[in-house]
Amino acid sequence: MSRRDLLAGSERARLDPFVIATGDASPRDQRDLMERPFFSLAKSKRVTPILYAAGDVRVEVHAVAEHGMATIWDADILIWAASQIVEAETAGLKTSRFLRFTPFQLLTSIGRATGASDYKLLKDALVRLQSTAVRTTIRHDVRWRRHQFSWINEWEECSTRDGRTEGMEMVLPDWFYRGVVDRSLVLTIDPTYFSLTGGIERWLYRVARKHAGHQPTGWLFELRHLHEKSGSLARFSDFALQLRRLTARQPLPGYRLILEREDRRELLRILPAAAAGRPVDKPVDPIGRSHAPGIGRSHASRSGDHTHGSQLTLWNDSANPTRNRESNRESNIFVAPGDVDKLVQDVARSFSVRSLSKGGNR
Repeated sequence: MSRRDLLAGSERARLDPFVIATGDASPRDQRDLMERPFFSLAKSKRVTPILYAAGDVRVEVHAVAEHGMATIWDADILIWAASQIVEAETAGLKTSRFLRFTPFQLLTSIGRATGASDYKLLKDALVRLQSTAVRTTIRHDVRWRRHQFSWINEWEECSTRDGRTEGMEMVLPDWFYRGVVDRSLVLTIDPTYFSLTGGIERWLYRVARKHAGHQPTGWLFELRHLHEKSGSLARFSDFALQLRRLTARQPLPGYRLILEREDRRELLRILPAAAAGRPVDKPVDPIGRSHAPGIGRSHASRSGDHTHGSQLTLWNDSANPTRNRESNRESNIFVAPGDVDKLVQDVARSFSVRSLSKGGNR
């Protein structure tokens, strides 16, 4: 039976292939994926569904027990695909949902190694992306209210008889593809995002990029709101501990995290690093664990235990000047931009007074 016969019932038989000639492309992420909980933040298998609602927005993510839910590390494949599509569209090339590429191109672009185990992990990720079912009302129109899809409709590994992989093909869902070719729904991200090892910190960077963007005043979130927004299975107390650890460590490229209190509410302010000054390296407590009540390990890998130094950002502030305000309406903000400016001035004035006081006591 010929390959054409095998593809007769496949979407690939009806789509023109978009052949990836090179893996080089500025990384871009899809706004909807950055803002809502679409992926598991755990490296261990998750089968508990994500059920999220905010206003008229609904997100449901369901996993099969055999493979588990697609993770935020699996989402690197979608980020890579979006980056390739946007790069080609910008160059005036024709794209489609049917991508043809080599695993080497994909893995090297997202900062992964290319050994045999890495190829196996890639295929495992593709399986999870295909088996995870998503239902959402995001981007609905007058004709329909809910869209259901998987992150990958189908994929295939092309290999020789001796098992050597020559290439791969995959078909993206229409919902995701339409959200990429609409340039207003795509944002550039810092390439060092791929080096972040923890699920919470990866998710928080995407939230920061989506909401704070390059706004000098940043964005302010209530921790309980962030917990709901993450879709994490962790208890709120453990989730809040994770955020406190991240605030001490400051691992997010291009952003500064500041914890604040308002009465009994604990808030997290996310500021662009240029507005907040250079991050101060502060080691994380080597005994405490980020996602567990005691010394027991969290479902995340090494990120809860290892201290990371400050990371050099490759993100040119002038590359994407959008401030993202127009798409952040459903997120909570407690301080208006003018109030934030006043707050920053008050803090600066306070430091000046302290410095003069110390100088006078010498």
